[in-house]
Amino acid sequence: MGLIIIFSLVTLLSVYGLFRSVIEKNVLAIIFAFGTVAVFGWFTVMTILKHGYPTAH
Repeated sequence: MGLIIIFSLVTLLSVYGLFRSVIEKNVLAIIFAFGTVAVFGWFTVMTILKHGYPTAH
């Protein structure tokens, strides 16, 4: 369950960073933030689908 929480927090913080970089029109930050959202968002979704929430024993 800790892994899901960590992945979710990283995803939420990177979404915030993506919005902030779009507002500031920083292209390099947009690219990195979008990549982070894509990778960690995918990890979050797949971890929840595989292990369930709350985690199965």
